[in-house]
This record gives sequence, structure tokens and C-alpha cells, in this order.
Amino acid sequence: MKRAFAASAALMLTLLPVAVLARPVTDCPLRDTPFSTEAPIVDLLLSPPAKAMLEADAPEIFTALPPRFFTTQAPTFAAILNLKALAKMKNLPADKMAALDAKLRALPVTAADKVARCARYDADRPTITLPRGKPRVLIFEKINGFRDGPSVDAARAAFQAMAQRKGWAVVVSDKGGVMTPALLRQFDAVVWNNVSGDVLTLAQRAAFKAYIEQGGGYVAVHGSSGDPSTFWPWYVDTLVGTQFAGHPMDPQFQDARIMVEGRSHPVAAGLPGEWVMNDEWYSFTANPRPGSSVIATLDEGSYKPGALAMGDHPIAWTRCVGKGRVFYSGIGHRPETYADPHYVTMLENAVTWASSRRSACPTVKPPAG
Repeated sequence: MKRAFAASAALMLTLLPVAVLARPVTDCPLRDTPFSTEAPIVDLLLSPPAKAMLEADAPEIFTALPPRFFTTQAPTFAAILNLKALAKMKNLPADKMAALDAKLRALPVTAADKVARCARYDADRPTITLPRGKPRVLIFEKINGFRDGPSVDAARAAFQAMAQRKGWAVVVSDKGGVMTPALLRQFDAVVWNNVSGDVLTLAQRAAFKAYIEQGGGYVAVHGSSGDPSTFWPWYVDTLVGTQFAGHPMDPQFQDARIMVEGRSHPVAAGLPGEWVMNDEWYSFTANPRPGSSVIATLDEGSYKPGALAMGDHPIAWTRCVGKGRVFYSGIGHRPETYADPHYVTMLENAVTWASSRRSACPTVKPPAG
């Protein structure tokens, strides 16, 4: 009994808040980027001259979406949308956007602009001590874009419950500063919990990329597939393999049939051939199937994807990136999804699979012929 209690206590210690050392951020990815219609809207709003230009030349921008979408304090939807994407979504005149782009590019990027752009990033390095002999998992929750608190909380609770059942050592962090070579080296897998927005500095990006390519594991759910506008091509193109394109809104949440395709894959162990869930169903800008092992697809005939129909519609898949193991699932907006026994099984299998460094990541074999 004492040994069991001690093991449980050691696991729970890793779930406690961790101390951090704050450092100023100077290497945020878009610090020196010219103003334009391709910049995140938040960076335009943070600049008084750029904001005044928007108000004078394109005031309809501010009525295209609810006012809460245009806040400058992260997390904010303005960090995951640019004017180019907004114009496409709302059919704003292309000639007006082109003229606005030219005027924005003529604005100088000042020292104050650079400080304001970097303020939503951090270099706070947690102090982490992990027990040996257990799979070690980081649940990463830094969000600069859209944050849906209930889904983040439900996913975290689900992963923590898995850790209790499986004996994983878990640390939860919402600090980008955890992405250093020394800290990442302590983990077998990193879970991106509904992460939205550009959240890593250039040094943190390099550390995370190297961690994956050298054999680290990555498990990501729902909002972590990129945003309407994304600013790290490697993340969406190579790591995830595609980018969020949208989801139905009429209605937003629908029953859909999930069909398990990769029955022989370890992530699919214990799953039925199909099941029905109610969620917000993502579509993607490209089919992730090339270079991926598809675990599950959506039956588009079982819900109403509308203009977002993909035909072949993967919703969960794995990839090999360098020596690293990658899993992504588009399921998980509604908190209830993280209590669905089939989905919990899939996620638990995914963390177990991604955490394994004992063998090389099995690459996808091209189809015969």
C-alpha cells in the first residue's frame, strides 16, 4: 500500500504548477515583417498608424466579425486571421485590399511595433523534475489565438486521467519557454492541447522541430491543426500535413459517422469499425493522406459539410517526421468528446504510440501499382 501511495504521489507531483524564470522575448517570428494584408490583424491593430489606416480606408473590416474578434490582448482571434483571409471570407473588394496592402507596406516597422508584436510570446522556462522509469508527457497549452476554455479543460482532464491509469509522468505548461532542447529532452511526447495561434519564438520553433526530427512524439487535438491564417509553414505542411479550412455553422455541431480505417495500426487498437459522435467537424485545405497513415475518416453522407465537403475526409492520422512520431485528430471541440470511450481509447493509444522510441517510426508504404 505504501509503495502504491508513493508511486501515485510521485506522479501527481509532476502535475503541480512549475516555477518559471521570465525572460524578455526579442526573436518572435514576425517581429521585422512589413505591415501588409498578410500580417496577422492583431499586429495591425497594435500599431496606431496601421489601425488608423484600416479605419479610414476599410472601416467595413471592423464590422465583418463581432468586436470581440478584434481585441489586441492574447488570446485573440485577431492573431489567427489576416486581412487577405478576411477579405476572402467576407467577399471584400479585391482592388480595395490591394490598395490597402500597398499603403500598409509603406509604413515603417518601428522599435515600438517590434516590442508590441513580441509581447504575446514568452521565454519563461519552467523548472521541471521528472521521475525515471515512466513515460514522460508534456501537455502544452500556450494559446495566442482562439481559446475555447471548456474544450482545453476537458482535454487536459482526460489526458491526466489517462496518466493515472497508465502510469505516465505528466507536466502541464502554457509557457512557450518550455520548448528548449534541455527541457524537451526530458519528454517522450508532447501533447498540443487545442493550441491556436503562433506561439513559439524562432529559437523555440527550432528546438521543437529538432525534438520531433530526432525522435520525439507529438499528439495534437482539434484546434492544433493550424488556423484560418498560419505563420509557420513547417508546422502545417510537414508536421500536421494539412491546415484547418473551416467547419459547418448551420448547424455547428452535428452527429457524424466515424469510420476506422487503419484497423491494424496500434492507435486503432480496441476501436470499433465505426461509431457516431456529435462534434464540430473540421475540413482541411488539403487531404493529409499523402505521407500519412489514416486512422479514421468521416462519412460525409452522415452530416452536412456543405461547401466544406472533401470527398475523402480523414479526421485522425499519424505521420513520421524524421525519427519522430506524429498523431493528429480533428475531433474535440465539445468537452463531451473527451469522455467518449472510443475517443479516449484512440487518444490513449496515440500517446502510447507517439511516446515509443524503441523502434523507428513506421513510414507509410506507397500503394501498389
